[in-house]
Amino acid sequence: MSDTKDPLLAQNNEPNDPPPAYDAQSKHGRGAPLPRPPPLALPVLNDLRSRRVILASQSPRRRQIVSFLGLPNIEIIPSNAEENLPKELGAFEYVLATATKKAQAVYSQEVDNEEKGEPALILAADTVVVDTVKGTILEKPRSEAHHVSMLRALRDARDHKVYTALVAMAPLASARQPGYAIETHVEETAVRFDPDLSDDLILAYVRTREGADKAGGYGLQGLGSILVEKVDGSYDNVIGMPLKATLGIIEAVMKKADDEDRLEGDPLLEVDEDELE
Repeated sequence: MSDTKDPLLAQNNEPNDPPPAYDAQSKHGRGAPLPRPPPLALPVLNDLRSRRVILASQSPRRRQIVSFLGLPNIEIIPSNAEENLPKELGAFEYVLATATKKAQAVYSQEVDNEEKGEPALILAADTVVVDTVKGTILEKPRSEAHHVSMLRALRDARDHKVYTALVAMAPLASARQPGYAIETHVEETAVRFDPDLSDDLILAYVRTREGADKAGGYGLQGLGSILVEKVDGSYDNVIGMPLKATLGIIEAVMKKADDEDRLEGDPLLEVDEDELE
């Protein structure tokens, strides 16, 4: 079926140019942006501020959220791993396996970097939106018609879920097998759309193109918030990087990685074999 047969899309409206990048620091109004608070003075973050940290994602939203931890030298190295796992895995397994592939691909690429040295920490993430009525994982919209259809379906279902998988990898100080420590976490957030959203508002939002590059077709941190009635859980999980959980797995993986002086059999060093597959 052609995308042009939807009467809503046949209106004589030209798509707008993409909006300017969202600036969280200046969203509160005119004048100078609000100053950021000083960085968290936690030992693990203080140590990482002088070391090589990689975010295996090109998402500007994830980069902005991670920047709140005050890691000034973070490198952006997107993973080249294909995101082609079968959706039959289910949302939880799919998002975790995809994020793990991203982290492992960047680790393999950078661990023997002679120029920059091995990274102290690699962070990867993957986010999916799940239509809880149909049980399907929603990708990025393929076209304007698909985008409108996707948002209508989320409105009519009212409730959907957002899953973000986080993976942290760090080389083991002892270099014992498998050579790295790994920590994972999957955050789940329930989102409720406003059931009274009009088709005209959905189309107007689609034509801003804010949600064109996002799974589920909307961005909660921007105009997409007008579509949402309620968020139950982590707000920044819906944006793509739950900050509290990110800090938690950073602390856990760096503790595991510092194993040089620890005895064999220390439960801290135990690695889940399933995480290495």
